[in-house]
Amino acid sequence: MTTTENPLTRTEQDEAVYDRAGRLAVAGRLLKGSSNRSYDPIVDLDFDAPLVDGKFFLPPKVVTLYGTPLWEQMTQEQRIELSRQEMANILSVGIWFENLLNRALLIRLMREDPAAATSHYSLTEMGDECRHMTMFGKVIERTGTRAYAMRRWQRGAMHVLPLLMRGTMLWVITLVGEELFDAMQREIKDDPDLQPLVAQLMTIHVTEEARHIGFARDGIVRRAPIRSRWETLVSANLHGLGGPVFRRLFTNPEMYARAGLTDPAEAAKLARANPNFHAVQLQSFLPLSTFLDKNGLMGPLGRRLWRRAGFLK
Repeated sequence: MTTTENPLTRTEQDEAVYDRAGRLAVAGRLLKGSSNRSYDPIVDLDFDAPLVDGKFFLPPKVVTLYGTPLWEQMTQEQRIELSRQEMANILSVGIWFENLLNRALLIRLMREDPAAATSHYSLTEMGDECRHMTMFGKVIERTGTRAYAMRRWQRGAMHVLPLLMRGTMLWVITLVGEELFDAMQREIKDDPDLQPLVAQLMTIHVTEEARHIGFARDGIVRRAPIRSRWETLVSANLHGLGGPVFRRLFTNPEMYARAGLTDPAEAAKLARANPNFHAVQLQSFLPLSTFLDKNGLMGPLGRRLWRRAGFLK
């Protein structure tokens, strides 16, 4: 019996299968879109306008305690204050994540062709994220709240994660951080009860994040033909760790303490058992879970962790 050796190495085989031209074309379109429609939050948000009395900082339906007995006992002023603290918490988490993404993209750029459109779009995306972090911080400041700090273990994880965000895992983690917020923002940005400043922030963020999400999704789809079984196994399951992490972050007891509730730990417990909060979780995760399922990236462990955290039925 004779065998014919494949003259191509694994890298050469991958290069032959990978649609590099298609990836570059997508990056080129996104670059053009960024040049045509990007924002400078320092200019485009009206930070001098007064806050509107009686308006929420998040719509009541997405506040974690909405519909609970504790919510029914709160005054309107207490409810608005809780929405303000929850907004500051969400924006703080957003700052952490965009910091993480930028560092992962910078590490990736050390291995990439600096003349390629994909590298140029990565740099553009990092610029967007820097402006978003500035925007989030200025809105926290303008609304009279304080940012929520990371714990020591969270800071440690943020230093390690960028080193692990390679290949499919980079784009999956990117989508976990971006799509959970994006789905929520799209639902609430036009709510008439929302403070105008927060609505402006969400409109800008939705517009620019749509390009980032498109770039990450395209990266996953085009990498599928060259993904190893190990890469698929890791990428399809480890993202599930985001479920319990985000559940805890979204129900941070410090929010309830700052809002003046007497038992923050009990408030967090009520929020985590709240059917209304679960509905928000399910809705925010649905677009991403559908995409991951379609692309073979919803493994049994990942699915179980998201379900246990309340993001999947």
